[in-house]
Amino acid sequence: MNLSILVPVYNEGNAIRKTLEDLNNILTKSNINQFEIIAINDGSTDSTLEEIMASNIEIELINHKTNKGYGASLKTGLRIAKYENIAITDADSTYPNHRIPEMLEYYTANKLDMLIGARIGGNVSYPVIKKIPKYFIVKLANYISGTKIKDINSGLRIFNKDIAKKFYNLYPDGFSFTTTITMSMLCKSYEVDYFPIDYYNREGKSKISPVKDTAGFFNLLSKIAIYYNPLKFFLPFVGILLVISIIFLIRDVSYTGNLSQSSVLFPILTIFIFLMGNIADMISKK
Repeated sequence: MNLSILVPVYNEGNAIRKTLEDLNNILTKSNINQFEIIAINDGSTDSTLEEIMASNIEIELINHKTNKGYGASLKTGLRIAKYENIAITDADSTYPNHRIPEMLEYYTANKLDMLIGARIGGNVSYPVIKKIPKYFIVKLANYISGTKIKDINSGLRIFNKDIAKKFYNLYPDGFSFTTTITMSMLCKSYEVDYFPIDYYNREGKSKISPVKDTAGFFNLLSKIAIYYNPLKFFLPFVGILLVISIIFLIRDVSYTGNLSQSSVLFPILTIFIFLMGNIADMISKK
């Protein structure tokens, strides 16, 4: 029972000190034999650094001179973590950190590669404006991974360090780190499970831009689909083009008696996309 907890921090001066002290108290009273708390200060411009320094606990503090992003902070923590079990959580008091020891026991007992704290508990405060795009993101992710994902981007989870490092070059510097590691492990058939948790109102202002980050999530999922399962990405386009090709062929044969340019080009385009998907699939598997 060992654990490295990574806490990325950017302008969380109002909450970070309490978060770190609570984490230390929780872990000290648990049956976790060895643990470390790694706070990654990502170029904060408020009182975050002073609050971290003022906390009366032993932590590993990493300072980014400039703001590099949520994912960049976690990648930094992943590089220096000394234990095989990695936990990540946020600094804004939204996640029930007191359940981390319980999650680690479940993770260890079931020999998992990753345990995601799924925000499906009885007390979940999640803005409606975020639920709508997330619904479509999860539907697309389910299709790509071939599994039902209960929470794709929860910021509270435990995973194996060595496995996580296998996908290191895929992790973006922004908020899509959690989505990337979720999809990577699911697409590569690692043992992933979900642990129901609550989700509270955050302290301070959210750093997420609904429009920009939602577009980024869809772009990321498209790249992951092409990277891990290209056929699943290309086949819907092939199906649409095939239907259009058939419609044009029926129209030309039944009504005009001559083949139009569309009747020739769309079947060729359909075959081209299908072959491109197959080539991408062979490259991916190689």
